[in-house]
Amino acid sequence: MPEGDTVYRVARELHAALAGETLVASDFRVPSAATISLAGEPVIEVLSRGKHILMHIGAYTVHSHLRMEGRWRVVAAGTRLPGPEHQIRAILTTPIRVAGGLELGLLDVIQTSREHELVGHLGPDLLGPDWDAAEAIARLTADPSIPVSVALLDQRNLAGVGNEFANELCFVRGLDPATPIGDVADVPALVTLAKRMLHANRDRSIRSTTGDLRPGRTSWVFARESRPCRRCGARIVKGRLGASATVQRDTYRCPHCQP
Repeated sequence: MPEGDTVYRVARELHAALAGETLVASDFRVPSAATISLAGEPVIEVLSRGKHILMHIGAYTVHSHLRMEGRWRVVAAGTRLPGPEHQIRAILTTPIRVAGGLELGLLDVIQTSREHELVGHLGPDLLGPDWDAAEAIARLTADPSIPVSVALLDQRNLAGVGNEFANELCFVRGLDPATPIGDVADVPALVTLAKRMLHANRDRSIRSTTGDLRPGRTSWVFARESRPCRRCGARIVKGRLGASATVQRDTYRCPHCQP
């Protein structure tokens, strides 16, 4: 699933392609929005909110969430969108460009005045103008029994951290992902690191939490099960952890560096 840095770049690219233009046609291929036309409406801005993309078009918001397979593509007007036709969920057409949303996990078209109904639950956005470290810390620590990785992944606490960043944050701070957030000695430092990691990656297509962009050297522990720890050589251990039995995510840790 794309994380906050990736979604930020997608929104920025859509903004560059569409903002300031007026739609000549729109096509929403989901039942809830199939009859809505935004033709004639100006594209005001496109921005990200955590892992959500918000397009402000006239008095409306086109809201999308990529989830696992979703993507947006922009082509010149009159050019066929890439990908199978049955995967297209939204088409926004301006005089010079066409933006297509394919396999979107979520797609809604609502009045902007109701936007809070879709994203109002989110915590402070690590890459947004509303960032509030104190509020993020308060939300993270509201229930001290929750495992630190689960707390980081809860978008109601802070918006933008996905599973890769959660694992990497725990490694860099020397935390077992299962450590209760109440036992984390320095939550402010963890939050500061989260912001720094996402900011470092928002402007590049290759995500790296190690500072090394070479293939195979961009992460400390994520997706490195049974491989040697880059610090101590111990074998990385893979586990599963989640807020419930039905919501489980892979964890990766060094048993020596994250006791």
